[in-house]
Amino acid sequence: MSAGRHDIPEPDAFTRPYWEAAARGRLLIRRCGACGRAHHYPREFCPHCWSEEVVWEEASGRATLYTWSTVHRNDLPPFGARTPYTAAVVDLAEGPRMMTEVVGCAAAELVAGMPLRVRFREGAPVFGP
Repeated sequence: MSAGRHDIPEPDAFTRPYWEAAARGRLLIRRCGACGRAHHYPREFCPHCWSEEVVWEEASGRATLYTWSTVHRNDLPPFGARTPYTAAVVDLAEGPRMMTEVVGCAAAELVAGMPLRVRFREGAPVFGP
């Protein structure tokens, strides 16, 4: 990780395509050629059938809010300056569930099952209405 920052990833050879796509405003997931199921976080094998026949695929960017929590205190830079913020779990239209942040919507307006769209901040995916 970047010195003093806890929100900037250290891509390796495997995850580099994911982070490079995110920097260009594209959300990638992995899809298994053997069982056809998509998954996220990126892995070199399918967590459903263990096949290594997985490829990168661009996600639609649509998601449904599953659950969320408002974070009022975070001592790790730069999150302290962003509080309060809404940490969330969303279900991508393609099937995988992922952790993210909800932006552009007050926490009081959030409803389980509400539709969201991907947005990007500093090359990282976040979601909003």
